[in-house]
Amino acid sequence: MTPPATEEPLAPQPAGRPLTVLIGADTFAPDVNGAARFAERLAAGLVARGHDVHVVAPSVTHFKSGRFREVVEGEEMTLHRLPSWRWYPHDWLRFVMPFRSKFYARRVLSEVKPDVVHIQSHIIIGRGLTRIARKRGIPVVATNHVMAENVLDFTILPASWTRYAVKLAWEDAARTFGMTRAVTTPTRKAAEFLERTIDVENVIPVSCGIDRANYTADLTPRTANRILFVGRLTTEKRIDEVLRAVKRLDPALDVHFDIVGGGDQRRNLEQLTHELGIDGRVTFHGHASEEELRALYTRASVFAIASIAELQSIATMEAMASGLPIVAANAVALPHLVHDGENGYLFEPGDIDQLTARLTDVLTAAPEDRLRMQQASLDGVVVHDIHRTLDTFEALYRDEPLPE
Repeated sequence: MTPPATEEPLAPQPAGRPLTVLIGADTFAPDVNGAARFAERLAAGLVARGHDVHVVAPSVTHFKSGRFREVVEGEEMTLHRLPSWRWYPHDWLRFVMPFRSKFYARRVLSEVKPDVVHIQSHIIIGRGLTRIARKRGIPVVATNHVMAENVLDFTILPASWTRYAVKLAWEDAARTFGMTRAVTTPTRKAAEFLERTIDVENVIPVSCGIDRANYTADLTPRTANRILFVGRLTTEKRIDEVLRAVKRLDPALDVHFDIVGGGDQRRNLEQLTHELGIDGRVTFHGHASEEELRALYTRASVFAIASIAELQSIATMEAMASGLPIVAANAVALPHLVHDGENGYLFEPGDIDQLTARLTDVLTAAPEDRLRMQQASLDGVVVHDIHRTLDTFEALYRDEPLPE
């Protein structure tokens, strides 16, 4: 566990053999969010392909740190849980002390001796790993899941200070990404956002990917109108807009809104539901098991997402794999998944009347039009298959040409 006296580069390894991959993630199971779920699926997929996968992540509690064997997405892997602290403005987020990140990086890299490091964030764990790995000649691949809107709600700084802190954070991100072999992000739109935001070029879009075989599409006509949202209950998701749209829908449609997920805004959303007088038409499911979640996708009539901070949206892809029409905000990467008039509709963020109209369009569509939208979702999600994602990252790890 003691770091070497000098940072000696590792000898190059022959291509084609199983790799030792070290994934650095500031959020990982049991956290429930898109970045954590991607890291979990990536790690499990690599293990299934025969690679030796180690994950560096915050501890679940401050006192439960160390090296553990854990089962993630059905695959056993090694977790290096670093001592972490709860960030109390957030309902579950934990963080590693920034000034300790390089120390932990030296210790884990000396123990694991990975062929490649794949960081899921440039913030703390990934920042330390990148700098020490670079000194030791270990290649680093970086994936960015971060937008400013994801963190602004949880700062304790004044607004002017927060904007300055975000500016400094992006400048530091540019330095971190400049030390890597490749920078990826889930979609082309997200890549363009990152290239505009910081001085980085050639960001590679690589879908988070899902296993389509895990989801079941019901292509028969619906006997009930059910709107579904899946995700964290936080401000940037703008779930309040969907609630207000549900209030404005024609009562004759007899719509029910299922909300799956937890977060700091749940109490406020429940209060808004009561104020709108739609308590009997809304169900807050909290965190659902995988089986329960898949069943909710299958029985839903339409998936609605009003978020303005999606660099991809795993939940939207899961809805597409379940054969659902989608009504989504015309923001960031959601138009990459939702093609207006094909597999659903887009609406301008904040326009409740337009959101209401687009939901009505789906819920009142003729059976043949609904079936067309469902099939378009199923066809559109094919390119986001997890196996294509794994192929791409294996090529990046080995510094080989990328698959088409």
